[in-house]
Amino acid sequence: QVQLVESGGGLVQAGGSLRLSCAASGTIFSINAMGWYRQAPGKQRELVAGITGGGNINVKDSVKGRFTISRDNAKNTVYLQMNSLKPEDTAVYYCDVVLNRLTYWGRGTQVTVSS
Repeated sequence: QVQLVESGGGLVQAGGSLRLSCAASGTIFSINAMGWYRQAPGKQRELVAGITGGGNINVKDSVKGRFTISRDNAKNTVYLQMNSLKPEDTAVYYCDVVLNRLTYWGRGTQVTVSS
């Protein structure tokens, strides 16, 4: 059984920073792509950033230069460093991991940016 545990969300003022983590545990044979999505109230879930098993990175235009995705393969963990946060970044952030050829989602962590 596989589990994804997210951490690092919270309330921060505009211009502040947060670092999200998502750790996979359980019976893991392989991990390929890892990523972060977010969903704001009344909006569809959208990709924020993704990183492949080979290290290729894709980042949403509106967060380029502010958000950085990285992974630690030894720890089966993906990170999202978020700097210069804006109120429009407020959302529930979900990690998404392709693991053992299946896609798993975390439960989500709330990020709230006050103006």
